[in-house]
Amino acid sequence: MRHLALNVADDRYAATVRFYREGMGMRTDWEPDETAVYLTSGTDNLAVHRVSTVTRAHPPFDHLGFMVPDGPAVEAWHARLSGRAQELGIEILAKPRLHRDGATSFYLLDPAGNKLQIVHIPSIPSA
Repeated sequence: MRHLALNVADDRYAATVRFYREGMGMRTDWEPDETAVYLTSGTDNLAVHRVSTVTRAHPPFDHLGFMVPDGPAVEAWHARLSGRAQELGIEILAKPRLHRDGATSFYLLDPAGNKLQIVHIPSIPSA
């Protein structure tokens, strides 16, 4: 568990990113546009997403990511969990996909409805 994604209201976005950079010593791993920045401590990854307001549709906590060593591991986790989804009380939200930054992942909901991401991020070393 080395990846977390937060939704941050537009009026707090810059201050929040500054806090994680300057206060927590994280550096930018990837900033695809003005609505998202991916920060890293070297081994962890924090996604900060700008939203107009934090609401039920965009709660502060977006998802928790479980890091895996490579793309084939993402595929293996998808196969494992898909085969047991009903038994485990989970919902697989999509098949694995390749993201713009080279990451591979898929999302699911745990039995409590929390969104999880099984993810491989090439720029973050697997520990």
